[in-house]
Amino acid sequence: MQEIRYTFMDSPIGRLLLVGDGRALSHLGFPSGKCAITPRPEWRPSDDIFGDAKGQLQTYFDGERREFDLPLDPQGTSFQRMVWRELTRIPFGTTISYGELARRIDNPAASRAVGAANGSNPIPIIIPCHRVVGANGSLTGFGGGIETKKWLLALEGVRPISDQTQLL
Repeated sequence: MQEIRYTFMDSPIGRLLLVGDGRALSHLGFPSGKCAITPRPEWRPSDDIFGDAKGQLQTYFDGERREFDLPLDPQGTSFQRMVWRELTRIPFGTTISYGELARRIDNPAASRAVGAANGSNPIPIIIPCHRVVGANGSLTGFGGGIETKKWLLALEGVRPISDQTQLL
């Protein structure tokens, strides 16, 4: 079993926690909100293995990157992993509803389950769960907080309509 390592990265949305095994990224944690995570006692600090992830995230935050090309290892059920794979197919600068995401995985009645899987995404931003909004375009829950979701969508050019986003 590989040793789990972590590092922190300062970003425009706060300090992010990156976690992986030296081969793939398994978690990206926000500094606050429901997806805030802290290093576990068995994890070891390591800056050297996260250079590519930090670099790609920085170019994303600088508005120079639209897609990520990193080895990822999100742990979840087969259903969750299917939803997370589909999230990576949502283009930069666009949003879709939970219902549309359920249709895209050929399970149109599963919008609540899709929402739960979306909410348990362990690698937000890179697996872009922030691009999923309510059926009416409203900004719904986000592990890093609604303000962070607004910021990420604005970075991608999604125009807010007060507390709603415009479905593109």
